[in-house]
Amino acid sequence: MKATVPVDAAVRRKQGGFLDGVVRQKSGLICLVAVLVFLSTCIVLQWLRTDLDWRQDPLSAYLKGPYGGWLRLAYYSLSMALILLGAGLYRVLQPQARSAVPAALLALAGIALALTAISETDLPLLDHDQENQLHRLAAMTTFLSVTSAMVLQSWRFHYDAIWRVHVALALPLAVASFIALWIYAYWHGMPEGLRQKTVISMILLWLGIAAWWLRHEQLVRLQPVAETPPAPD
Repeated sequence: MKATVPVDAAVRRKQGGFLDGVVRQKSGLICLVAVLVFLSTCIVLQWLRTDLDWRQDPLSAYLKGPYGGWLRLAYYSLSMALILLGAGLYRVLQPQARSAVPAALLALAGIALALTAISETDLPLLDHDQENQLHRLAAMTTFLSVTSAMVLQSWRFHYDAIWRVHVALALPLAVASFIALWIYAYWHGMPEGLRQKTVISMILLWLGIAAWWLRHEQLVRLQPVAETPPAPD
């Protein structure tokens, strides 16, 4: 039997450009790698930055000082990954399950995350207080946008026959992350660094799982299929 590429995949390759191909075929892998890089960088810095207390100091404290440049690069890579994840999920889902709202929120979160890192680079046009205000606004926007997108996107999985099975894991984790964010904001019974990093870990877990699912679905769609032999006369 002759192996051929599915017709719809061939048509998409011809119609889409390079960026469209990245979104359709590589966004899951790129996002998964970015999440792992971000997580690994954050974990390593907890040991390298002996001048900081990982329980007390939030992650933003690691953006300045020794190794701060590496963390900023991890922020930028995750920023790009958030945008690609939203676009990739939008493309891979069935039309009735698609919603531009989660994709837009993930894009907003990605932009705000980049601004969060940029605000810790001694911007020439802003004084210290203005930098702090920009950082707080960007960080708040990132957290609210990404957790809201996680909840909405998890719910949209329900409308896709292939992705419906993932709702049982994705939605509870997304809702728990959203609730944990508000606990972090208003409850001070634990050190700030520990509270914030718990929320970040939950968000990264959801992003990593969603990226893994997206990568798997993209690989399935890229697999060649066997040509059906003609029926005997």
